[in-house]
Amino acid sequence: MEGKIAFITGAARGQGRAHAVRLASEGADIIATDIAAPVDTVRSPAATPEDLAETVEAVKALDRRVVSFVADVRDQDALSTGLDAAVAELGGLDVVVANAGIMNALAPSWQLDEVQWQTMIDVNLTGVWHTVKAAVPSLIERGPGGSVILTSSIAGLRGLPYLSHYTAAKHGLVGLATALANELAPHRIRVNTVHPTNARTPMLDNPLAARNFRPDLDDPTFEDAAPVLAATNMWDVPYVEAEDVANAVLFLASAESRYITGISLPVDLGMTTKFSGA
Repeated sequence: MEGKIAFITGAARGQGRAHAVRLASEGADIIATDIAAPVDTVRSPAATPEDLAETVEAVKALDRRVVSFVADVRDQDALSTGLDAAVAELGGLDVVVANAGIMNALAPSWQLDEVQWQTMIDVNLTGVWHTVKAAVPSLIERGPGGSVILTSSIAGLRGLPYLSHYTAAKHGLVGLATALANELAPHRIRVNTVHPTNARTPMLDNPLAARNFRPDLDDPTFEDAAPVLAATNMWDVPYVEAEDVANAVLFLASAESRYITGISLPVDLGMTTKFSGA
């Protein structure tokens, strides 16, 4: 990744920070953005400006250049303005990791309210489209070549009950990626999706999530939820680390995957292909 410049959304913590640090460790300069604030309908702890600053310092510690800005991926103008300024400062753009996403209500689809549904679609699907829309002109100008990686989920490959809005958004990213792969092929820009199983990040490792997995307990911890999580995977392992997903992102961002485009890459402990019959 030496000499490359990568733009990462949702970079304040979790998978986004892991991607920034992993790409920087291989020589990339980083453009990092995050809303760094609460999102309506999301009850788990929000990222903060201090979290984003920690990501910046982690990249700097690797002796790489980094530019950060706060933006909501639902706000096209803010996203495009921040990215354009960062690209001008660093001198180009080679890689996009559209990672920003949320998790909100867990309920049957007909019990979701309009705000819960629309917020999920606005962040997890439209926000990714906004990210690509903001970035593609700079990728084309820099070209030929480049890599776009969209963070989907195992929910982009399977139908997860009680998460219909999340599942719909993550399936939508697969369609968006395959369309983009065709559109950007003349510019040699590759577009792929990654599909993590449960990853140990603040989105998962919090008391609210633990209660979703262990409603039988009054005050469950993340450790209490681990056996339930492990049962969903092919291996008896409850989750992947953010760094495991970052390794897949690095592969798709680098020249080692130079002929790979339009694929859906699971990082899922075998969850999407696990046999669950009698």
